[in-house]
Parts: sequence; C-alpha cells; structure tokens
Amino acid sequence: MLLLALDTATPAVTVALHDGTSVIAASSQVDARRHGELLLPAVDRVLAEAGLRLDAVTGIVVGVGPGPYTGLRVGLMTADTFALALGVPAYGLCTLDGLAYAADIEGPFVVATDARRKEVYWARYADPRTRVSEPAVDRPADLDLGGLPVVGAGALLYPDTFPDARAPEHVSAAALASLAAEKLAAGEELAVPRPLYLRRPDAQVPKNYKVVTPK
Repeated sequence: MLLLALDTATPAVTVALHDGTSVIAASSQVDARRHGELLLPAVDRVLAEAGLRLDAVTGIVVGVGPGPYTGLRVGLMTADTFALALGVPAYGLCTLDGLAYAADIEGPFVVATDARRKEVYWARYADPRTRVSEPAVDRPADLDLGGLPVVGAGALLYPDTFPDARAPEHVSAAALASLAAEKLAAGEELAVPRPLYLRRPDAQVPKNYKVVTPK
C-alpha cells in the first residue's frame, strides 16, 4: 500500500505519503490564497523525499471538506485527476475527521474550522476516531457546547466563545493518510470523494446581471 493524501479545505495545503504502516513523507504550508500554486509542488516534494515516483502510488486520499468552495475544489480535482491517470482508487474523508484524529484528547470534544462570514464549520466527537454529529456551519455564539474542548482554527478565532482551544490548528494530510490506512486495514469502505458543501459559494452572479447574446 502507498497512499498519497492531500487536503486543501482549510488554509493549509497539506500532502503526505503513507506506506500502510506509517507516514514516510509529509509537507504542509499555510496560505489561504495559493492552494493551486502550492499543491503540485508539495506532491513533488513528498515524492522526492520518499525517493518514489508517482506511479508507485496505489490509492489517493483527499479531504472533502467542509471548506471554502475554491480551495476545496483544488484538492478534489487534483485527487480525481491522479486517480484517473494512475488507475487507482480515490478515497474521501471529512476534513474535520482528520483534525479530530490528530487531537490528543481522550474524552468528548468539538472540531471547528474557519468558515468565514463570522461562522465556523464544526462537528462533535466522542473520541479522535468517532464523530457523533454531522458537520454543520453556524455562528459561534449560537453554539452550546457545554464547555467541551474545541480543536482547530475556529476555536482560536473566537476565544470568548471557545475558551478551551486545543491543537492542532489546521488539518494535516499525515493524519488523513493514517486514518485512511487504519480504516482500510480494518476492512472499512471509504467513500468516493465528493465535496462537502454546507452553503453556497461566496461568489454570486449580480442580481441585475444582463446576458449579452450575439445578434
């Protein structure tokens, strides 16, 4: 097994290789505006670090969000293209699950990432492996989390609402790859990558937009 994992659903552009036993190479850069520029060089970098070629990869793992429309599409389209070109399966995992998996927390907690518009994408977890609610998007002030620890950048952005913020801040492809490898080894089926959109894109067609047709 050689899994190539990537995620662009948050400001982190993150890539990792997992050989079925452990992560053998990883790269993460935080830049919310350069997903398209940074992703492929990161893939080249982890392959070079591992001393492997792309055609050695046996599966693609990609974070499906929730996340902003443009950034999320970069990772998903890249994963689909690699899977098609290599003739290997592509697996989708919730980006929040990757954050949870990397959290060093034993009891219940929440994962929250920045959804912009003064909102967060979030979900509840019983432990780092078990999500107990569907991902949602809400204003922090509208959430009643009962004082649970909160993992992710969303907690750091709203300290008054989430006073017990925990690491990690951003998702890592290393965590996604490790989670996927664990699930596959246990015989679990992983979903085909499909973007997890919880609201419409920020970019909208103007209300008074006029379509110009050729005469």
